[in-house]
Amino acid sequence: MKRLLAALCLCSVAAVAHAEISQKFGDLEVHYNALTTDELQPDVARTYKIERSKTRGLVTLSVLRKNKVGALTPVPAKLSLYVTNLTQQLANVDMREVKEGTAIYYLGEFRVAPPDTLKFTATIEVAGEPKHEMTFDQQFFK
Repeated sequence: MKRLLAALCLCSVAAVAHAEISQKFGDLEVHYNALTTDELQPDVARTYKIERSKTRGLVTLSVLRKNKVGALTPVPAKLSLYVTNLTQQLANVDMREVKEGTAIYYLGEFRVAPPDTLKFTATIEVAGEPKHEMTFDQQFFK
C-alpha cells in the first residue's frame, strides 16, 4: 500500500484540481482520488494490473474510522460508485478491495476522454452505520 499511496499522493499534486480529498461522516472519513492511469508509475500499474492510458481513469477510496484517541484506522466497506460526464453519460464503476497489512482501500477503473469533468457519486456502507452518499468532481486535461 505504501507504494500505491505514495504514487497516488505524488500524482494528486498535479491531478487534483480541488483541495478537499476527503469527506467526513461522523467518526468516518472517506479519502478519495481520481486520475488518468498514465500518471501511475509502470511498476505500480503492473503490481495492481492496471492498464496505463490517457483514456483510462483510476479512482481510489479508503474508509477510515476515528478511534477513541483520534487516530484513523481502515474499516471494510461496501462501495458502489458511478460516474457522469459533462454530457450526462452515466457509467458504473466496479470497485475492488485491496488489503495490504492493516490497510484497506478500493480501486475502480473507468473510461475518460479528456478534456472532461467527471462527477463521481459513491454510496458507502459500513457495518453498524447508516449508508452515506458522497459526490466529487474531477477535471481531466489533455
